[in-house]
Amino acid sequence: MTLLPIFLRLDRRPCLVVGAGTVALSKIESLRSAAANITVVAPEAVPQIREMADRGLLRWRQRVFGASDLDGAFLVIAATNSSQTNQAVYQEAQRRNVLCNAVDDPPNCDFYFGSVVARGDLQIAISTAGESPAFAQRLRREIDEQLPGDLGPWLSEIGALRREVRAATSPGSARNLLLHELAQRQLCSSPSCPARQFARERIQSLKNEVPA
Repeated sequence: MTLLPIFLRLDRRPCLVVGAGTVALSKIESLRSAAANITVVAPEAVPQIREMADRGLLRWRQRVFGASDLDGAFLVIAATNSSQTNQAVYQEAQRRNVLCNAVDDPPNCDFYFGSVVARGDLQIAISTAGESPAFAQRLRREIDEQLPGDLGPWLSEIGALRREVRAATSPGSARNLLLHELAQRQLCSSPSCPARQFARERIQSLKNEVPA
């Protein structure tokens, strides 16, 4: 089985979680970090999920799952302690062409949650296609230990500088080379940052170049 590794935008997308225990909670937190519009269906819920519902951070339907709960859903996560319920959710999702993940049940999954290392907007996701989540977690720890803690702020700065370069120069190999060179340099928010000065000098030289 070949999986397509993608990073999916869920901002305001309707996402359904069936189940409201500790396993469901971890998936809800992942969906919240992606700004999804979350609905939870479960007769009972752990206190954290109850609190999120009380605060309006998600919608909680306090009952058992029904097929109509998938109406309008973009994706669904089946996270109950009943394999029969999880399978029923998956089968109904398949019928409706809704993406489904049944937690710890690879045959009933259209997608898997990767083990993620994050530094701000930088995300490195690791998947074993459900074969060994423990190995994916081990790799995540090893990568996490090797990455600098300030990569998030650096990435924000390099992103802003990249947009500045793209706005001031024309597409082409020279601009691409400059962007690759900047990605190798230390960068800070100071206007006198050497990398920023280098970028400005290169931008000016690119503007002064006369096409052959």
